Amino acid sequence: MRRSVYLIALLLPFLSHAAATHWTDFILDRGHVFLPVTIEGIESRVMLDSGAQVNSINKAFIGKNNLELDGGRAINIQGVYKIEKRSTFNNVKVNIFGSEFELDNLVEGNLGHHSNGLLLGSGFFQNFIVQLDYPNQKIRLLTRDSVNMHDVANVRTVVQQGSGMPIAQIEINGKTVWLLIDTGNAGSIFVDRKVASRAGLLDNIEGVSESFGANGFGANEFATADTVKFGPFEVSNVKVSFPAEGQKTHIESQYKELGSRLGGKKVVGLIGYDLLKDFVVTLEYSTAKMHIGLPE
Repeated sequence: MRRSVYLIALLLPFLSHAAATHWTDFILDRGHVFLPVTIEGIESRVMLDSGAQVNSINKAFIGKNNLELDGGRAINIQGVYKIEKRSTFNNVKVNIFGSEFELDNLVEGNLGHHSNGLLLGSGFFQNFIVQLDYPNQKIRLLTRDSVNMHDVANVRTVVQQGSGMPIAQIEINGKTVWLLIDTGNAGSIFVDRKVASRAGLLDNIEGVSESFGANGFGANEFATADTVKFGPFEVSNVKVSFPAEGQKTHIESQYKELGSRLGGKKVVGLIGYDLLKDFVVTLEYSTAKMHIGLPE
């Protein structure tokens, strides 16, 4: 609760006199969306990940800067490839958008290079309508009363029971699937192997790649789908990856704390940057309403 309250307090000044914040540049690094941030007085950057149910601090950042943080309870975290017990930290001082606050329950994670300090997940996305202009690398936040997402949404989406995360329906080579809307997936669409088979992708495997998830890494194969239908748009020649034969995965979510029971629609993969990169994406996380459009 404290974590969400601080995130709300952080952003309210930017929306108190307007329906939307100004467009702010974000850093697009290999498909990941980053904003500048200061952590315990140290300049860094934060990744925005709609597919993460927890907020995370980078283990490499802690080690590089010899930080001594207040420890919290250890929790089990389910990533795409592995389940691990992770430490958590409280009272971590953060400055973003010019406001300083503290975050609790930050999970120690593997976020790559030590310059990647934080990851913000659902606690960031669920309080506002978030608009990401991928082609122009800009972000802004809108109040819920400024736009009726029920009226403008053009992608079929629902809130996944149990997790509360937004999932979207797309078609891959004419096969309908439900995928997690995941700004943290910097690669192609990712689906389980059974879906890839039904979509005819196993007949045209182009290669194997190594993929890194929240915990560990795995081997994926990839192929090109003739068509992917995403909302009102039909996109040709889209890369789709899937686990190599024998590779075990947990693909319903990333950075997921174990203990909640998932129900409702069966999530069989992740929407990634390769599908989002050409669109302006408007997402109301809490109600799973989504609009996609082309930039002006």
